[in-house]
Amino acid sequence: MSLLFLIVIFTAIGGVLSVLAASVFLLLPKQQRTRVLPHGISFATGALLAVAFWGLIPHAFADVARSQMQALSATIMFGLLGFFVLEKLLLWRHCHSGSCEAHVQSDHGHGHRSAGTLIILGDSIHNFVDGILIAAAFLTDVKLGIVTSLAVAAHEIPQEVGDFAILLQSGYSTAKALFFNMLASFTTVIGGVLAYYWLGNLQEQLPFFLALAASSFIYIAVADLIPTLHRKNDLKTSLQQIGLIAAGVILICAMHGIAHDIGLESGTPAVEIGH
Repeated sequence: MSLLFLIVIFTAIGGVLSVLAASVFLLLPKQQRTRVLPHGISFATGALLAVAFWGLIPHAFADVARSQMQALSATIMFGLLGFFVLEKLLLWRHCHSGSCEAHVQSDHGHGHRSAGTLIILGDSIHNFVDGILIAAAFLTDVKLGIVTSLAVAAHEIPQEVGDFAILLQSGYSTAKALFFNMLASFTTVIGGVLAYYWLGNLQEQLPFFLALAASSFIYIAVADLIPTLHRKNDLKTSLQQIGLIAAGVILICAMHGIAHDIGLESGTPAVEIGH
């Protein structure tokens, strides 16, 4: 069995399997999803921030020379500004004759369709990077590649649940939320195949992909999700939101910690191959 075939299979597992596992959320009755959805937004806020600050950014800075750190910081800053401009363009596109339809009405309340677009874009970048890292692990050792792909799938599941919550909040139907999340997951395979052929070239750019993915997740959490959470300010709701944000952070950090403890941290093989 060829190494390329294994990379294709296991990058598909790493990306698609996590989406399928998270899609159990979509099987809940509509009324129950409506009650769960606001909690999912809180959880997604914590998960996105944890993925960005605990996973993506540390990996990005670990893989660059000191001379490139300022450029990497600039990538995060310009990424945030770029997503702001992109969202402005998306909002402008939906505004006509002085009445703005950018805030679409869904069964779950007012959501930002632009937030849904950004989460798909950010997730595509993140999954693409995951594909590169899985391929790097396979090129180091086949067994390491297999367990790395399973570790990637495991830590992606809670994030994908949050993505579904955001897409539904943004007015996407259940079918469209599943379709676009599945579509974004296939960039894992693309990243893996490209890494197989051009890992040497992609290795130098990998930290900047990580930084761009991080900036997209930070922007979504801060600009779109947190303002939504501020719509209800009673003590009970606020405590629930804080608890669920903390749960999202803790779960993502725990997943990364487990991967690190058993030597599966996906950034590590990439660094070793680069040397």
